[in-house]
Amino acid sequence: MTAQYIYLIIFFCFGYLIVTDQSIAKAVVFITQIATNKFLVFRWWLIHNPKTPWARYSMHRRSMKMAEELMKEFGDRQ
Repeated sequence: MTAQYIYLIIFFCFGYLIVTDQSIAKAVVFITQIATNKFLVFRWWLIHNPKTPWARYSMHRRSMKMAEELMKEFGDRQ
């Protein structure tokens, strides 16, 4: 229970500094934007990197859908 109080005190001190000092508030906004950008870059890399299983699965799925569509299209012409 004391650890929760310590975290609460640290949080309130940090909040007080953000409210009272403009430069700390700008720094917090900047750090939040950096963290968001890093997350978006990692997510993009995870989805689009060909070495990840998800990217391999999605490429395979798209290729198989396109192959089925082409087979239907060219199968009707014969």
